[in-house]
Amino acid sequence: MRLELPTPIECFDLAMEDGATIRVRRHGNADGARMFLSHGNGFAADAYLPFWGPLATRFELIIFDFRNHGHNPPSDAANHNYAQMSRDLERIFEGVTGRLGAKTNIGAFHSMSGRAAMKHAIEIGWRWDALFLFDPPNIPLAGHPLHQPLMDFELKLIAWASQRQDRFKDTGELAQQYAALRSHKNWVEGAHDLMARSVLHREVETGDWVLSCRRELEASIYRQALTLNLWPRYDEFGGPVKLIGADPSIKNPSPTAAANFALHQENGYPFEAIAGSGHMLQLERPAECRKAVTSYLRELGIDF
Repeated sequence: MRLELPTPIECFDLAMEDGATIRVRRHGNADGARMFLSHGNGFAADAYLPFWGPLATRFELIIFDFRNHGHNPPSDAANHNYAQMSRDLERIFEGVTGRLGAKTNIGAFHSMSGRAAMKHAIEIGWRWDALFLFDPPNIPLAGHPLHQPLMDFELKLIAWASQRQDRFKDTGELAQQYAALRSHKNWVEGAHDLMARSVLHREVETGDWVLSCRRELEASIYRQALTLNLWPRYDEFGGPVKLIGADPSIKNPSPTAAANFALHQENGYPFEAIAGSGHMLQLERPAECRKAVTSYLRELGIDF
């Protein structure tokens, strides 16, 4: 089955403080509450369609990729870091609000974008009526029993990303690689193909399909996690945050599952683990992830 993206209501570019461009796609119900959605490291927001597509009937969806990912043109590698991405998120929020007007704002961010959203909310300011963090791969602080396992996990990702194939004869070649990975094999039908189409672009000079996020930039984000020290308490945020994690009880769980359960237990977050899911939970159990979002919004009394 081939998944096809809906036509956006509109698309527009926003300029970041260093001149980088972020291309925003607006989907869904223009009269609904506004939900900002983005992706994990090396991925792209369009490919999360199995999760966000059905939300379009009720929400105004602001779909965007972080710098050097997806639809965005390349930008300065020196600014490809979490501090800049958190500032980018502020710029995106201000740009969208300035263009479309103020309304109820919900953030739904996975992995890398979840980390950036945490830094943004704590260090820059609270902008949300509710914030959802999907399995952010935070490393517990030194001395925590999960600190070294998560450090080892990131080191493996650094080594993998640094040497991953970055040129393909067509998008199907990468789709097959995704499907063959144990960590990605449980994605819903069509998601491997859509992800490959979303993270690759055609190089005019050679005709090759190449990664939009260069492998050295992907590796650099994994490397930055080693010193990020992002393990905040729930009360450091300015409003309601729900942590939605991978299932720690499955066979060969993602190391992030235990880390997020610990973050919930120790630091007071509302939490829900999605049964049977790994780190890419929105592509494995999209309906359950949507329910985890809408049930919490109802609990908060947020109209959508």
